[in-house]
Parts: sequence; C-alpha cells; structure tokens
Amino acid sequence: MAKISAFEKHRDRYEEWFKEHGPLYEEELRALRRLLPPFEKGVEIGVGTGRFAEPLGIKEGVEPSPKMAEVAKERGIEVAQGVAEALPLEDESYDLALMVTTICFVDDPRKALREIYRILKPGGYMLLGFVDKETPLGRLYQKNREKSRFYKEATFYSTQEVLGLLKEAGFGDCKAVQTLFGPDLEHMEGGVKEGYGEGAFVALRCQKP
Repeated sequence: MAKISAFEKHRDRYEEWFKEHGPLYEEELRALRRLLPPFEKGVEIGVGTGRFAEPLGIKEGVEPSPKMAEVAKERGIEVAQGVAEALPLEDESYDLALMVTTICFVDDPRKALREIYRILKPGGYMLLGFVDKETPLGRLYQKNREKSRFYKEATFYSTQEVLGLLKEAGFGDCKAVQTLFGPDLEHMEGGVKEGYGEGAFVALRCQKP
C-alpha cells in the first residue's frame, strides 16, 4: 500500500518546507540539472506537488496522493493516479523518467525500477534523486525518523544499494553527482560535485540499453 497518509494530511506543510529551505531546494535542482539529458517526453514517478517536474520541464507525472496531485496539476503537470510498482503507462513510451526522494517511500523498489525500465524507450534515461543514508544528514534523518511527519514510514538507502537496485533492473552507464554538504539542515553548504559519499543529496542518471 502506498505510503501517502502523511502527504494527504500535511500537503501544505510539505509545500512550506520548500519555501523555508529555498537554497537547499535550489541546490537539489542544480544537481539534477547537471545530469538532465536532452529529452522529448518525460515523466516524474511520485511527482508530488510538481516541485521538481515543473522547473525541469517535465510535463507528466504519476502520483498516488490525490491532494499532492492537485497542486501538481495547478503547476501544469498532467498527472495520472497510480503507484510506482504498477505504472499506468505504456511500454517504451518515454525517453526520461524522473524520481526524486520517492524511492524511500515505495513498498517494492525492485518492482518500481523494473516498471520504470519497462516504460522507457531503449536508450532512455532514469534520473533519480535521494538522500544517502550513509551521510551525516542521512543518519540524522534515520535517527529522528519517528518524529518526522514524512519520514516515519521511509526506508533510506545508500548510494551503493540504489546502484545495485538499478543494475538489477537492467540499467547501466550510471553517473552520479552530489550536493548538500554538512551535518544538518541548518549547517548545509551547497555546490555540486561529481561522485557520491560526501553530499547528503545524490543524483544518479542511468540508461536503458
């Protein structure tokens, strides 16, 4: 069952986070843009309120939370209701799939990534952003998970674990960048660097052969 209850109840608080932490949000977008390939038809899986799809030029999304989808639609995103493990999308119909901070909320990440592989055209790209659990901020999120509205039900992954899941799903030619360097949200430094292991937010781009 999709973990949407917190997002249904606290949608407005979710939106406030981006306003309160604007510079961090911009750094995450910078990291994703660094790896964003040229594309004609893109979709964000777990589009939420459209905070990432809209500025990255992605016009379609899949989202299980009706209240989150309402805001995404206001931002001009065409949203289909559904979950990552059973995408209501046709085979080989997109050349880009985006997923940002969603992998920690899906029930079955292996199935979700196989579904994304299915809907991508050969040569298409998966662009994935997440918080690495083996960084200071990732460890802080895990430690305080029970106190969080949104992360209470989350499962955090290391970059190595996510790369393993992507490879298992059939993806290859992965590239990584990282940002948000520091121990907590109040002491974060920006900048985008290649690789992973230091920055809390990691973006991975992998290709379907």
